[in-house]
Amino acid sequence: MSKKIAVILSGCGVYDGAEIHESVITLLRLDQRGAQVQCFAPNISQLHVINHLTGDEMPESRNVLVESARIARGNIKDIREANVEDFDALIVPGGFGAAKNLSNFAIEGAGCTVQPDVLALTEAFAEAGKPVGLICISPALAAKIYGPGVTCTIGNDADTAAVMNKMGATHTDCVVSDIVEDKARKLVSTPAYMLAQSISEAASGINKLVDRVLELTHENDE
Repeated sequence: MSKKIAVILSGCGVYDGAEIHESVITLLRLDQRGAQVQCFAPNISQLHVINHLTGDEMPESRNVLVESARIARGNIKDIREANVEDFDALIVPGGFGAAKNLSNFAIEGAGCTVQPDVLALTEAFAEAGKPVGLICISPALAAKIYGPGVTCTIGNDADTAAVMNKMGATHTDCVVSDIVEDKARKLVSTPAYMLAQSISEAASGINKLVDRVLELTHENDE
């Protein structure tokens, strides 16, 4: 029986939204493994808009849900419509959108907060004991979702790891092709483009994360 997986996107583009390669690799691997996928995003304005050609901020406003729909080919819903009971697991790709739109980690660091609708859904998965996969920078939110002591990785960036530890997480260094698993919480994380130098490198860890998240969904199967 195919598993139902929720994926939270945070816009469209590494500098102000969801990392497109990470998102597509995640969706591809889930499809290859026969999972049913529904994408979600918060219906809010982005923190800002970045010109991905120049890196400069642009004088315009964009909506996270509308931009995320580009990656999902329109098959996406407002995160407020998501119900944890409808899904077996959750995966959150990275990109600065995770730290700018799903939370304000990029601005506030250890004092950050998670967007309320995002926090409500991710906490629901945590409380239900359902598997969650966090990719790239999104594990920075783990302590806010799971509380102190949660084990996760963003790779080996010492400064970011220090902030995560200050928030109560236990950061574990990890190479791009591997995953870190908090077995008690069924949380899987991988560095992806925090370390990856190519799309293939990013895929090596993401594919392993998706595979492990799906394995965890079968633990309670009859």
